[in-house]
Amino acid sequence: MMQKRVLITDSLHPLCFTLLSDAGFEVVDGSKWTREDILDRCSEFHGWIIRSGTSIDASFLDAAKSLVAIGRAGVGVDNVDIPLATKKGILVLNAPEGNTISTAEHTLAMLLAMARKISPAAASLLSGKWDRKPYTGSELSGKTIGIAGIGKIGKAVAERCLAFNMTVIGYDPMLTSEAAVKMGIELVELDDLFSRSDYITVHTPLIPATAGLLGDESIAKCKVGVGIVNCARGGIVDESALLRALESGQVGAAALDVYSSEPPTETIFNLIRHPNVVATPHIAASTEEAGEKVAVQVTEQVINALKGEVVLTAVNAIAVRMSAQPEVKPFIHLAERLGYAAHQIFQQPVERLLTRCHGDIPRKYKDVLKVVALKGFLSTNWKEPVNLVNAEVIASESGLVVDVETFQSEQSFSNLIELRLQGRQETLSIAGTIFSGDDGRITSVDKFNVEIKTEGQVLFYRNTDKPGMLAKVGQILAENDVNIGSLSLGRSRPGDEALTAISVDQAISRNILDEVANISGVNGVCMLEFMP
Repeated sequence: MMQKRVLITDSLHPLCFTLLSDAGFEVVDGSKWTREDILDRCSEFHGWIIRSGTSIDASFLDAAKSLVAIGRAGVGVDNVDIPLATKKGILVLNAPEGNTISTAEHTLAMLLAMARKISPAAASLLSGKWDRKPYTGSELSGKTIGIAGIGKIGKAVAERCLAFNMTVIGYDPMLTSEAAVKMGIELVELDDLFSRSDYITVHTPLIPATAGLLGDESIAKCKVGVGIVNCARGGIVDESALLRALESGQVGAAALDVYSSEPPTETIFNLIRHPNVVATPHIAASTEEAGEKVAVQVTEQVINALKGEVVLTAVNAIAVRMSAQPEVKPFIHLAERLGYAAHQIFQQPVERLLTRCHGDIPRKYKDVLKVVALKGFLSTNWKEPVNLVNAEVIASESGLVVDVETFQSEQSFSNLIELRLQGRQETLSIAGTIFSGDDGRITSVDKFNVEIKTEGQVLFYRNTDKPGMLAKVGQILAENDVNIGSLSLGRSRPGDEALTAISVDQAISRNILDEVANISGVNGVCMLEFMP
């Protein structure tokens, strides 16, 4: 049998080579190869491990005829053409946990440096001065820290803050109060986190819902003199708003490792140069230990993949396995988008997610559809990459109960997927089916029958069923130059409550949503933004 070969085209920890060799693979160091070298020779390899320096695009994937698995030593896989890799049946693996401790420790280092005014004090001393009084700092002990986003890194930060005798409060729409209590965290709403925290640190992904999470409006709700830390993603903190708040004194200090533009623009440097800002060049995950951990983790996963054994960090594992089953493809797409929509509509902590499979095809693939719907649900704002392998683990760690039920054909549709969300006090039901080919549509939300395409942007709200309601909303959209593509209306009975879904050509700003929400008789306004 031919020995399997693995190509490494970025600088990786030496343990990678040792692990691969010990597993019986031939490993080739291509870190010095040119693009042309890689194109000429990548067809010889079954495995390929990279970091951020190599982008595996269509040209490479078309040339790599023998490739079985790609390993990315790190979390992000944006430098791999995942859709094409999936189509070609190539597993894409990452290392999502290796930088948790490094990032958490850097967050604490930034927090301490900010509280104790380390940077300006050190700069003063280096300039030859001996000024002590201006650099009197604050103890962390007894202070309240608010953590926005309690994934693996957020949890690790909380553990360390508790060791400093801090009160830890947190916001995370995916975490239950019971799970938070076990971690020593008090779960609160965002406004409470803003108003109560002496320090705020963010550990969320950068998605539409978190972009500018800390901006003019939210910072105004904070304590005067609050300290803000961002070691997550640039853009979560509005840098212009932060500079204004530092200059006014609303924010006492800030510590930043990430920026909306990297390297920073001159405008961002105006913020970095502020005397009350501690800044580092995106190095939170840059430690020897993290580099070793991500390299070892991804190498072990590539070895398992090439041996046909279980892998735990596959980004596209189930998608690859199901690609040979054409009948379920449209339902996989539908289930993910139902989960995606459900989380955007049901904007409160969820304790149970039930997937109900009606009809022959959904019943046959119930276990896959359950995980796919869960992935869609978690993907709206989860802090780390969610895939069809780790989705259930993430749900379990968050205290979310995930179930599936099967039924014979539903009366209206031969095959239908329904999701039921259970919160502390409220519930939501959302269902959909395939109309023809792969045309998946939402067919009901709670008691309302609708027909909503699962694509693009949809303005979604409930309203009192009376004349003129749609006209008022339409006027607001027209005044803001928002073009309507289509709409769907559902109501329980005339004059009662109605549900309206309006497809629009572009995402609607928060201000426009607020205008719609302020219409008397309108409630539950949200923007459904479906993944491309």
